[in-house]
Amino acid sequence: MKLTSYGAVDGVTGSCHLLEINNKQILLDCGIFQGGRTAREDNEADFVFDVKQIDVVIVSHAHLDHIGRLPLLKKRGFTGRIVSTRPSFELARISLLDSAKLLENEAARFNRKKTADQPPAKPMYDDEDVLDTMDVWREFHAYKETFDVCEGVKATFHDAGHILGSAYVELDLVEGGETRKFIFSGDLGNSDKPIIHDPSTPPHADVVVMESTYGDRDHRPFQSSVDELLEAVEEAAKRRGNVIIPTFALERAQELLYVLYEAWRDGRLPKSVEIYLDSPMAISATRIFERHPDIYDAEAMALHDAGETPFDFDALRYTRETRDSMKINEIQSGAIILAGSGMATGGRVVHHLMHNLGRSECTVVFCGYQAYGTLGRHIVDGAEFATIYGKNIPINAKILTVNGFSAHAGQKELTAWAKSTQAKNIFLVHGEDDSKIALAKHLLKETDTKNIKNLEFGKTIDFLTLPR
Repeated sequence: MKLTSYGAVDGVTGSCHLLEINNKQILLDCGIFQGGRTAREDNEADFVFDVKQIDVVIVSHAHLDHIGRLPLLKKRGFTGRIVSTRPSFELARISLLDSAKLLENEAARFNRKKTADQPPAKPMYDDEDVLDTMDVWREFHAYKETFDVCEGVKATFHDAGHILGSAYVELDLVEGGETRKFIFSGDLGNSDKPIIHDPSTPPHADVVVMESTYGDRDHRPFQSSVDELLEAVEEAAKRRGNVIIPTFALERAQELLYVLYEAWRDGRLPKSVEIYLDSPMAISATRIFERHPDIYDAEAMALHDAGETPFDFDALRYTRETRDSMKINEIQSGAIILAGSGMATGGRVVHHLMHNLGRSECTVVFCGYQAYGTLGRHIVDGAEFATIYGKNIPINAKILTVNGFSAHAGQKELTAWAKSTQAKNIFLVHGEDDSKIALAKHLLKETDTKNIKNLEFGKTIDFLTLPR
């Protein structure tokens, strides 16, 4: 009954935790590392554990920092099964295929420019590896449905309120006559957001591993963030500029469409505005959202039942094709452009930034976390220039960060969730050092838990030695 962490311990990406029990090995997530100079090397490095010994992978949700290395796991010999909620599987398929395409394009760009003495680059995985992965991803469970994982392990998914299908995982463990209740948080959602439910209240547990992305702060009220976004749109329209929003394809894009639809419907947006969802993956994800109204929250369900949809209205344009995306860059004013990636590490938003960052009449709005080492973080931190495709672009556009759109729980929500578990042992992951330190201090003050520690890479925790 042991847990060893191999990711998301020194930052917010690369979630990967190995549970060993009754001679079985269960992997909780298998995500990529994002941002920073060593991300590529970390992603392509050998797994520290024996891939062929993994029996089951339990996936918390479909963000790449939680699933992005699954095709590599399969490619290197994983023969077990993958388990998740059904929406997570559907979102993961498009996310991983998109990731494979980006990896292939990146390798192709390198090979076009490489010198004769450099070996050719190969993508970490390709679409065939993704499809092989989906072939063993055939087990889906609804929220609150308890299922057998292996000998001595029963699991239950609970609504994490982070993105569509996201779950925190309750694990009932039995080994050698000893029992423990273990909860892995995955990523926990912010409250009072549109479309999906708030995170559900967790059961009591002995051991909790929980995220800490925003452990050092609370978010602004959601409506205040909506108002700030709409004010930014109005100001850019008056300056005759565009609004660029680097957008995460899963959840953030759909929430922004929901907000923009209501504002357009109620006359809060200029009538001439055109809204572009310029992301093939976000468009596909939006269609998946449309197929799952059964897990909408009450507000979104009421809209659905009234025959309204935030995903199809007159001002909205979907641009799947590259040629249509390129035409957007000819627009000088009146456009709201939602494009990935959310941290501006790649994708179509980089081209839009290249065309708009230097224009003082434009506005760039960041609505999500920007990890260290990413272009988004570079811009948010106040840089004067951004290097994009080898060109130094002056940053003259107005830069705005609206953190109330975050899909992650803030300190208040994290504390309430942890308190509900009444756990004697809490281990923090998925956060920068400052966030983890602040959250640990706050939890020690606000809860009865005394054993609060950070997980360390490769360090094994024996559940049977922990306080009860």
